[in-house]
Amino acid sequence: MRKKSLSLLFVSIILLSFSIPEQPIKVYLIGDSTMAEKQVKAFPEAGWGMPFKHFFDSSVIVCNHAQNGRSTRTFLEENRWKPVVGSLKPGDYVFIQFGHNDEVKTKKSYTPEKEFRQNLIKYVRETKAKKANPILLTPVARRKFDTSGKIEETHAIYSAIVREVATELKVPLIDLDRKSQSLLQELGPENSKFLFNHLRPGEHPNYPEGKEDDTHFNELGARKTAQLVLTEIKSLNLDLAARIVKK
Repeated sequence: MRKKSLSLLFVSIILLSFSIPEQPIKVYLIGDSTMAEKQVKAFPEAGWGMPFKHFFDSSVIVCNHAQNGRSTRTFLEENRWKPVVGSLKPGDYVFIQFGHNDEVKTKKSYTPEKEFRQNLIKYVRETKAKKANPILLTPVARRKFDTSGKIEETHAIYSAIVREVATELKVPLIDLDRKSQSLLQELGPENSKFLFNHLRPGEHPNYPEGKEDDTHFNELGARKTAQLVLTEIKSLNLDLAARIVKK
């Protein structure tokens, strides 16, 4: 009997040693230029998704599908969503951040409010259907101050829609618009420039004539914005929070 027990123990140990390793969680980012990876020719412009991927342990793989100039509508029309949803596994995450390009009526990417809402709902429902986790984010704030030095809201209508959809569908919300507004207000009109792609003529070979961009981040701004997102992941008590290794 003792020999049989020892044999079973030995077999169990052998089986455990050959157990299939746990599959990593994938975090998919879908959105616009403020989140996207940048080509070298655009540096020092950076999307917050670039540093974001370096804050997790090896059990997390960040797949950044965000693209410059895309809206909820054009991301669908260009067939960028299909490969994402087709790859989703139970337990994966999809971070959904649009609005910058949806709200501008003069852009080809313009998406009316009703359609914007419908597209967000589509992303959420199709993510849930794959037993993955949708996370909605309001669009990150633009750097715009009034004459008294108070930050101005630039995404009021479309951010409100994101909040409403999150409430309606019971989806975790990261209110990046409000959080980034608070950060910009804390820094003020002058110091907040250090987060954006503001360059003097001749300062960088990619922008020989200089650049004053209050929408797109430099590397510091991208990192600070990624840290806002990470803080909210912890505040929401997402399972993903336990996999953050630095902030």
